[in-house]
Amino acid sequence: MIKSVSFLLSLISVGIFAQEKKEIPPVEIQIQTAVLPAPEEDRDAAMVYGYNASGEMVVLREGTNNLVCIGDDPNKEGISVSCYSKKLEPFMARGRELALEGKNTKEKREIRGAEVASGKIPMPKVPSMTYIYFGKDENYDKTTGLLKDGQFRYVIYTPFATPEETGLPIKPHAKGMPWLMDPGTHRAHIMIGPFN
Repeated sequence: MIKSVSFLLSLISVGIFAQEKKEIPPVEIQIQTAVLPAPEEDRDAAMVYGYNASGEMVVLREGTNNLVCIGDDPNKEGISVSCYSKKLEPFMARGRELALEGKNTKEKREIRGAEVASGKIPMPKVPSMTYIYFGKDENYDKTTGLLKDGQFRYVIYTPFATPEETGLPIKPHAKGMPWLMDPGTHRAHIMIGPFN
């Protein structure tokens, strides 16, 4: 009896997971969505990562400018896409590798921190931009790749920056104001978003 109940529960959980997993759009639609955060004049030349039919992240388009865009993850609720400076690619790519190895957030931070310190991962010497655009699944048009009522969040990586150097607080005091997250570390970045 216990075995049959456990089996039934496992089938239900698999069924729920299968329902939650989003359909992987065609390549051209993934590209259209992935570049939404980027300034309009930079969209056509950006490098784009997306997902193949097996759900693996792959390069969908090689780029010719200084932006790398990441398509929406079909395993996550909601729509979230981002574009960032190519100077951040070694750092971002290493994060993806570590995630595939099963490392948790704390482990990824420690490993990348050590690799930045050793020079294995080069970090930009000047502020480097990341654009993020996100919204709800129900506002996403799968036929056009467009997202209605999406919101922007901006992240400006400034490795090792401090509040003393920048004049920025370490937490926001008003909605949408910039603030410095992870000050003094390799991950230091200025957050600007529609929420606190």
